[in-house]
Amino acid sequence: MDKELVVLVDQDDRQIGTMEKIEAHSTAVLHRAFSVFIINKNQELLLQQRAFDKYHSPGLWTNTCCSHQRDGEATLDAGARRLMEEMGIKVPLTELFTFIYKASFDNGLTEHELDHVLIGYSGANPKINLKEVAAFNWMPLDEIEKDLKQNPKNYTVWFTIIFDRFYKHILNQKTL
Repeated sequence: MDKELVVLVDQDDRQIGTMEKIEAHSTAVLHRAFSVFIINKNQELLLQQRAFDKYHSPGLWTNTCCSHQRDGEATLDAGARRLMEEMGIKVPLTELFTFIYKASFDNGLTEHELDHVLIGYSGANPKINLKEVAAFNWMPLDEIEKDLKQNPKNYTVWFTIIFDRFYKHILNQKTL
């Protein structure tokens, strides 16, 4: 099997190379990533619980799916690919915003990512890939906001960073 490469970027999201994913996470080099959020008509977010054998953040709840763009792959195409691979869902996606974060894990790895946050709308229940996802749950956004404050250790670090900004975006859309 080929080694999985990530796209290395500068602070302005300009590609500066590629590196094996595990090496990028071992050396904390900035690389491109994306996070997909699927919302239904009831303003519930489709959450996934990461598979328990993931190399970091196993069993934690997070946004609908996330991963890394491949070299030469457009962000929306990458999001659609991974959404189908992890959750078995196909919907149009739109990019909302990007942000950079850096977080270290107990296993010595570090996520240092320029993350593209994507949104799609669907009410379909996923057909989860059990190698990637342990479970799923549709949860109202206001309940997620409360639970993140009460139980942050139940969620991935990137989700706790993204959610507030994402939720404000959704609330602003409702007022338009």
